[in-house]
Amino acid sequence: MDLFPLWISLKTASVATIIVFLLGVFLAWTFSRRNFLGKTVVEALFLLPMVLPPTVVGFGLLYLFGRNAFLGNILSEFFGIQIVFTWYAVVLAAIVVSFPLMFQSAKAAFQQYDSNLERVAYTMGASRIRVFWTISLPLAWPGLLAGLVLTFARALGEFGATLMVAGFVPGVTETIPLAIYFAVESGDMATAGIWVTIISMVGFVALLWLNWWNKRSMQRFHK
Repeated sequence: MDLFPLWISLKTASVATIIVFLLGVFLAWTFSRRNFLGKTVVEALFLLPMVLPPTVVGFGLLYLFGRNAFLGNILSEFFGIQIVFTWYAVVLAAIVVSFPLMFQSAKAAFQQYDSNLERVAYTMGASRIRVFWTISLPLAWPGLLAGLVLTFARALGEFGATLMVAGFVPGVTETIPLAIYFAVESGDMATAGIWVTIISMVGFVALLWLNWWNKRSMQRFHK
């Protein structure tokens, strides 16, 4: 049995999770601490992929990064990068559909503790970077970790947007969800069942570990 779908899925989910975590934490911290004109509109745009059908998200990415699209032409002509029907498209789809989970989780995490702790540190001369690393990040870490795990699980299971913008190219864009779909289409129920079992176990283990870690953290907190 070809294990390429497992490798490409884990690789894609890992890369997408790292990018989404860094971007989501930065934006969530910024949005939870500052107010500006149009803030609610921008937040709604960030969360839009969460409520749209994945095929709609994929169509939007295809419209933006297709070979004849504006961004697609710029990347192709000036950087020699083609997005559509490549592994980059798989990562892009995973980033877009999983970003709302990380952003929402991170924003809630930064809002759950008393922000006066940060203001006190500022009055004592601490820089924003130092306050973030020594106060904000440690206090928000449980919520950030939950968002991290959910982001990985969502990126791992992405299907609709990936199929639209990356297509099904064996050995290139063949993630586990795509392998399941096309195995069923070809009548290979045994292979589809194996992939369903594998991806279900990976997701279950990730969520089980998160629950264990949260329970252990609460026990330490009450001691």
